Amino acid sequence: MNDLNLGVIGNSTFGALINREGRVVWSCFPRFDGDPVFCNLLDGNPPSEAVDVDREERELGFFDVMVENFARSEQRYIHNTAILITTLFDGEGCALEITDFAPRFKNMERIFRPSMMVRHIRPVIGHPRIRIRLRPTYSYNSERPQWTRGSNHIRYVSAHQTLRCTTDAPISFLVDEVAFVLEEPITLFLGPDESLTTPLDQTGRQFFTRTMDYWRDWSRYLAIPFEWQEAVIRAAITLKLCSFEESGAIIAALTTSIPEAADSGRNWDYRYCWLRDAYFVVQALNRLGATRTMEDHLDYITNVVAGADNGHLQPVYGIALGQRLIESEVSTLAGYRGMGPVRRGNQAYEHIQNDVYGSVILAATQTFFDERLTKPGDTRLFQRLEAVGQRCLELFDKPDAGLWELRTKAKVHTYSSVMCWAGTDRLAKIADRLGMSGRAQYWRDHADRMHEVISSKAFNFDIYSFVDSFGGTEVDGSLLLLLELGFISPDDARMIGTVEAIEKRLRRGEHLFRYAAEDDFGVPQNAFNICTFWYIDALAMMERRDEARVLFENMLDSRNHLGLLSEDLDPANGELWGNFPQTYSMVGLINSAMRLSKRWREAF
Repeated sequence: MNDLNLGVIGNSTFGALINREGRVVWSCFPRFDGDPVFCNLLDGNPPSEAVDVDREERELGFFDVMVENFARSEQRYIHNTAILITTLFDGEGCALEITDFAPRFKNMERIFRPSMMVRHIRPVIGHPRIRIRLRPTYSYNSERPQWTRGSNHIRYVSAHQTLRCTTDAPISFLVDEVAFVLEEPITLFLGPDESLTTPLDQTGRQFFTRTMDYWRDWSRYLAIPFEWQEAVIRAAITLKLCSFEESGAIIAALTTSIPEAADSGRNWDYRYCWLRDAYFVVQALNRLGATRTMEDHLDYITNVVAGADNGHLQPVYGIALGQRLIESEVSTLAGYRGMGPVRRGNQAYEHIQNDVYGSVILAATQTFFDERLTKPGDTRLFQRLEAVGQRCLELFDKPDAGLWELRTKAKVHTYSSVMCWAGTDRLAKIADRLGMSGRAQYWRDHADRMHEVISSKAFNFDIYSFVDSFGGTEVDGSLLLLLELGFISPDDARMIGTVEAIEKRLRRGEHLFRYAAEDDFGVPQNAFNICTFWYIDALAMMERRDEARVLFENMLDSRNHLGLLSEDLDPANGELWGNFPQTYSMVGLINSAMRLSKRWREAF
């Protein structure tokens, strides 16, 4: 069983998750961090449970199309688009097709991306009998909407927002949820409380065509490897769907509170933008040639730096640069499979994570070396980054919560220290690029000093490995990034020893744990997908490419039926866990594919 066999649609304003039977189980309006008006994914009802008819009639927070005498379903994306097709079959051989998408296309020299989803339902074999059930809920399932009806629409009203469904289906059939024979195609628009001023069927067809053209055109200009093209394109589209175009933020995932493992309590709200991800996201976007999205994200990071209070950077920010992400538990939702708590907000904004300073500098470095960008880095940006670099100097050997956001265990984490070193190293390179030899020498001297300290204090000769913290005895997956960051060469005996220690302590089958030591919530139970990709990349850099390719193919097999990944995975049965779809995991897939693929000239 994999409850995360979900598809995602969206338009860089909001997104929705749709299960294999065409039910919208999660969507926040009017944007990613908004009210989950479709929250069925966290209502505590596992799909494996026997159907409870009474409960079925009571539950809210979903939008589905039920086929009488349902037999099976099929699901796919239209090639190189974010348009999802779900086909439902009944026991008599009849079938219907649901086309789901969020409009996105250029209109009047701007991108049209309303908080709106379109569902088009059409019979494809015979005339199946169906019921349409549209049951939004508000305020995290605590407020039942009032509804009013018009001749061709229903309004779902709350104190905070109103959704309108405009359709050419009989309104009474929707209100009463009665079964009817699907003889002709039906279109439903769900979004803001605004009247549709153009013919519904014509508008639906136009939106569909223009949205399909947009995604196909966007995909056409991606730089992709020779191998695994379909997987990389799907990951790239998913990354784009997780970008909030208004600000340039890229969220960690669309969801909150899907646990990292069963009954673990590791349930977090991921609908925000983490600075720790910035460098790797920019790296993936650069490799894809998705320069506009990359520039938007760099603008977001620049805005974060410009608004920093006394140079302090939080680990995570809101999608519109919000700083206070106060965490609370939601009592009105039982949780994924009943595994609460459901959390809103994320306490990590209060944490001390010293790696973020280096991550910001590494991400911004792109603007000084990439001639494609319309806003290249200049001395003014460099001066802002130097202020961030001073924080690297001050904090590289100070305790923090670390990359993994440990809530009660502060240490001098090796990864945070190395990221601070990387920040100063890149500042030296940027200064050289700008012809500022004095500043280049200043930052190079500090980088060399930091490198010496880290090499001395973060290496354990007893296990002949770098360790997770100064003077520590444990390893974690972030140590694999010492290669990616240029801290050490792949043929260095210390790095070879580190990879061997990680393999011994963190590898489970074909997957990698982020760490094995007990933390605030006990001993980790599941593998961390991005760590597996980091391991794959490390093997490739150490000339173990055949092993890396086998592991990469296994990760492709670990995706759900639509090519998507969550944060975590149970190595025993391959089940996906954690928030979904996980940007970090999709970025890992892109970067590993680019590294491992045969070159185009080698393929013919």
